[in-house]
Amino acid sequence: MEEPQQSTEPAAPAGDPAEDKPPLRVGMVGYAFMGAAHSQGWRTAGRVFDLPLRPVQAMICGRDEAAARAAAGRHGWAAVETDWRALIARDDIDLVDICTPGDSHAEIALAALAAGKHVLCEKPLANTVAEAETMTAAAEEAQARGRVAMVGFNYRRVPATALARRLVADGRIGTLRHVRVTYLQDWLVDPRFPLTWRLRRERAGSGSLGDLGAHIVDLAQYLAGERLAGVSALTETFVRERPLPGGAGSGLTATPAAGTGTVTVDDAALFTGRFTSGALASFEATRYATGRKNALHVELNGERGSLSFDLERLNELWFHDATEPGAVAGFRRILVTEPEHPYLEAWWPPGHGLGYEHTFVHQVRDLVHAIAEGRRPEPSFADGLQVQRVLAAVEESAEKNSVYTSVAD
Repeated sequence: MEEPQQSTEPAAPAGDPAEDKPPLRVGMVGYAFMGAAHSQGWRTAGRVFDLPLRPVQAMICGRDEAAARAAAGRHGWAAVETDWRALIARDDIDLVDICTPGDSHAEIALAALAAGKHVLCEKPLANTVAEAETMTAAAEEAQARGRVAMVGFNYRRVPATALARRLVADGRIGTLRHVRVTYLQDWLVDPRFPLTWRLRRERAGSGSLGDLGAHIVDLAQYLAGERLAGVSALTETFVRERPLPGGAGSGLTATPAAGTGTVTVDDAALFTGRFTSGALASFEATRYATGRKNALHVELNGERGSLSFDLERLNELWFHDATEPGAVAGFRRILVTEPEHPYLEAWWPPGHGLGYEHTFVHQVRDLVHAIAEGRRPEPSFADGLQVQRVLAAVEESAEKNSVYTSVAD
């Protein structure tokens, strides 16, 4: 005879106005970088925004019990599990948050949806188009049963990018002509950096393309309000052999004492595209831009104006209104900290900026409202599938473009 389940739900603080709201009991699978970021969102959203449901950090799951317990204590989770299947089977879990490598997204999400849970899944949605198609079909069926599924493209939740989307939708830059997006990092420049899971296709699906390219494809389409119709691409792997984890080193670098392994993903991806309207787009995603740590930049040019955003200055949006007289026209900085700006009605007085972690708080806010209102969240699994199709098209194009036509004299 099975022992009855013990509730994982902590009591709301005495006098907390949220205590009268129905709980949304969250079980999160994964506890590393993304697990910490998502924890910040679940811990904070209900304390900042007036949500229709009360998020409860019920359980965190990881294969390493000691590490999972340390993460639970650090980030405020009430209980720990080492088997994600056991987490999903619990009656006192309403939503499963997936923060694992891409090779497990499909299996966990499909099981959670089949068990009647809501799902939040980190990007990219899956490692293959086929997996993403299966997940999207399951999400559509779950939606009909009152369960929602969302993919975590958090850069949509920067107030400045949300404001940029509003300005595009309002026609402030007119007909879109050109979008250019770059996402530059440098954490793989050192050839002694070990062969982690992100450098193995069977775990990560792809390299900079899936890790960074997924973000900029989604962000470009979100801001433009339309989808890419086709792409032309190049990819490259600069260092093809790396030390296996466990060799001598600091963790950031390693010596070949434990041997080496083959890198099976791309280090950089360059591609151009065309939107359904005919507007052009250019993309660059690399983990080899020496000196760049997390440099995401997007610019949209239209017939009536332009918008420019830099993640390293994420409280600013630059806007050029081409309808103004040339003598006074030019890019002007919008400090996106006013209560009229997206998400900022609940935060600090004007001029007091937000940071990266707040995108995950806003993600929780939007997801909780979608659940309470019974509507499809954005971005949905269908949106994640469409991004996956773009990534697959980039890889296919890069393979076809691997042979160059000589331009030498």
